[in-house]
Amino acid sequence: MSPMTDTDSLAILVFDGFEELDAIGPYEVFQGARAAGADWTVELLATAETDLVSAAYDLRVEPEGALSAAADLDYLVVPGGGWNDGGESAGARALARDEGVLDVIRALHEGGATLLSVCTGAMVLEAAGLLDGRPAVTHRSALEELREADAEVVDARVVDDGDVITAGGITAGIDAALWLVEREWGSDIATTVAETMEYERSTDVYRS
Repeated sequence: MSPMTDTDSLAILVFDGFEELDAIGPYEVFQGARAAGADWTVELLATAETDLVSAAYDLRVEPEGALSAAADLDYLVVPGGGWNDGGESAGARALARDEGVLDVIRALHEGGATLLSVCTGAMVLEAAGLLDGRPAVTHRSALEELREADAEVVDARVVDDGDVITAGGITAGIDAALWLVEREWGSDIATTVAETMEYERSTDVYRS
């Protein structure tokens, strides 16, 4: 929770090469939920202090701070992006090799934060050792890698394993975000957000 208040805190991690809709889709959902009554703050955090982050298709995002300074989060969303591009300097592959970021993600999880990955963001959680032996899903192009890394791959659009939620590719992040809103704040708020977005939700959610 935010310091000195009962308001929950939610952050979406952004990094060079992140897939735009992986982050912006859930951001729209979470802010819509906030407008409909969900008592949480929603912000975009970069992996380190920076003025701008460039996404996969060159969308420029101005983060509100750095993940390293976020000692007390209730929810962290990790998008994917660029996993299959073969590059190591940006995107989810680079993030999965950043031990500093992985350490922060582990610490937040150990401190009680719920983690939600979208698309190949699941590979980042796996790199942090947080999906070993757990049910999970990712973009279909990375399912075999996720399976080989000892996660229990599930054939579902969204997989809810309590303190870790994973979503399939790209647009599945919207469904995962709506599911989290429903789980934490009730179906009325989730339905209001989906209707406002004119989005037809998927009910393909696996709960362990």
